[in-house]
Amino acid sequence: MKFIKNTYQKKLKFFLISFIFLTFGVILTVFLQYRHILEKNDISVSIGQSKANISIGKAHQTATRNGRKEWSLDAASADYMDKDSQAIFKDLSVTFYLKDETMVYITANQGILKTDSNDMEIYGNVVARNKDYQLRCENLYYNHDKRIIFSKVPVNITGNLFELVADSMSLNLNTNKALFEGKVKGTFSEQFTL
Repeated sequence: MKFIKNTYQKKLKFFLISFIFLTFGVILTVFLQYRHILEKNDISVSIGQSKANISIGKAHQTATRNGRKEWSLDAASADYMDKDSQAIFKDLSVTFYLKDETMVYITANQGILKTDSNDMEIYGNVVARNKDYQLRCENLYYNHDKRIIFSKVPVNITGNLFELVADSMSLNLNTNKALFEGKVKGTFSEQFTL
């Protein structure tokens, strides 16, 4: 009887030890596979971001000339490429300050700032507005030296008393005058005056 009891205990010990080693082996295999997957993801992320010298979240930049603020930019993130002298912003908003103390606000999905000239390309669901008008297009450009905002693609401008569509446009921020070119179409209310 003692012999049967010892055999039973040995078999039980063997079974428990085997079960422990098998469980440990499964856990170790799962852990190593999971770690291998994470390392692959880290490599692909670092390769995708290797073009940027600096990447930051929540960026803010202001341009001044002769002590006067000309524009300020806020974005959800920014990637700076020193080689190209440019910063790429995502989910950005830009405020342009005019001489008559009015402001033009622009929002877009993305934008590129040339850091050597302060020129910009703003694109993706672009909305530009001031207190009276709103402009929508797919991309806008800003020439910092001339202080001109312009679009080479169709624009749609709306106000309380009119709607205007044009193939291209430019807005001089120094004079606050706009020029529309190409096929220009408009609908004006009876109360609209020039």
